[in-house]
Amino acid sequence: MSEHKKILVTGGAGYIGSFTTRLLLEEGYQPTVLDNLSKGHRQAVGEARFIKADLLNKPQLESIFREDSYDAVMHFAALASVAESIEDPASYYQTNVTGSINLLEAMLDCGVKKIIYSSSAAVYGNPEETPIPESHPKNPINPYGETKLAVERILEEAVEPLGLGYVSLRYFNAAGASQDGTLGEDHSPETHLIPRILLAALGQIPQVEIFGTDYPTPDGTCIRDYIHILDLARAHILALEALSPGKAKVYNLGSERGYSVREVIAVAEEITGFSAQGKKIPAAQAPRREGDPEVLLASSDRAQEELGWQPKKSSLEKIIHSAWKWHKEHPGGFAE
Repeated sequence: MSEHKKILVTGGAGYIGSFTTRLLLEEGYQPTVLDNLSKGHRQAVGEARFIKADLLNKPQLESIFREDSYDAVMHFAALASVAESIEDPASYYQTNVTGSINLLEAMLDCGVKKIIYSSSAAVYGNPEETPIPESHPKNPINPYGETKLAVERILEEAVEPLGLGYVSLRYFNAAGASQDGTLGEDHSPETHLIPRILLAALGQIPQVEIFGTDYPTPDGTCIRDYIHILDLARAHILALEALSPGKAKVYNLGSERGYSVREVIAVAEEITGFSAQGKKIPAAQAPRREGDPEVLLASSDRAQEELGWQPKKSSLEKIIHSAWKWHKEHPGGFAE
């Protein structure tokens, strides 16, 4: 345990934030979750202290930092759909960039100089090399990626003049659920591939869409790097230990193994029992989506070397098995 004891977790009622909050509690930290509940779930917060607040309400943020002292901030709160960001870029810039600036100003004004930022592989755009290293050119191809990169640049600019210390974690595709089936993924609407496959398997949606079957990949569908949510949460604890004022670090978080959309569906058919019954999970081919790179595959060497991080649970089988348990036991998500 480092000196970073009291942690403010923005977006801690969301998918990745709630898992990290639970792990912080287990490790003896004192997390306070700040969330506006526009996307997150109060039930996902568990025993952590909770404050309903919005990053766009700057006076509210300032009072939160004045009323209590925090050793560090974990910043998950954001809008995070590529397709939605293309349809409504202004709200993405407002929530993701303006909200982050408000947070940064409020924390720095109160002397909090350590932050872990939830970034994304979307900052890279179409990769020029795979696996993608952190040094890869940043060329986002959608507004979501642009907002994530904009905040990374703002953090970078605050290091030298303001003494900010930050770790930016660039996620690839987070997936899976807790081993005990009590915490999982619940978005409305659900846009992520693995939960949509499982919702189709349960008959909750008519089919899962395969967006693009003409990519220059072995089976024509997009390839992605999936990382178990528990491995992702663990990386945040390790990053917290590595935080120090005036220092900046950036890490990719992925499993370094790529799976096509068709491969993910095939593994899900095995785990759900569809294959054993000679059945297929309902799937439909659809045109490519704007802003989707053909391949996203991480190089996580730096996180492994510098943080001592190992993705131990990130085989696709383990990810889908845990997610299937969650969706079967919580067909209505947290609403139940």
